[in-house]
Amino acid sequence: MLVVIRRQASVMAGHVAAAGPSTAQAQAQAQSNQIQTNVIKTMIFVSALFAISWLPCYIYTIDLTMNPNPIDVGYYATIIVAFLYTCTNPFIYAIKYDPVKKVLLRLISCKKNSG
Repeated sequence: MLVVIRRQASVMAGHVAAAGPSTAQAQAQAQSNQIQTNVIKTMIFVSALFAISWLPCYIYTIDLTMNPNPIDVGYYATIIVAFLYTCTNPFIYAIKYDPVKKVLLRLISCKKNSG
């Protein structure tokens, strides 16, 4: 993802350099840096959530290997936690996307329009 973002940033910087003064270049560079920072934060958050949600399943598997008397409830509980990650992952990316964020804020907003 970062390679694609950097490529797009360099293309946009080329367009800005051809079209305008150095302040536009500085703004484009700042925006590019902000996008890269947001992508990195999102990737770290998604990776950490993956590790946290699948860790109980792996620990249960190790425990099952050492103790051959399985507890079925433990297995199902760890699998449910692991699959909850799969359900939450698209929402994490959707919330980070600005148009989706605006729509959600409008839906949550308690203000009533008087017009």
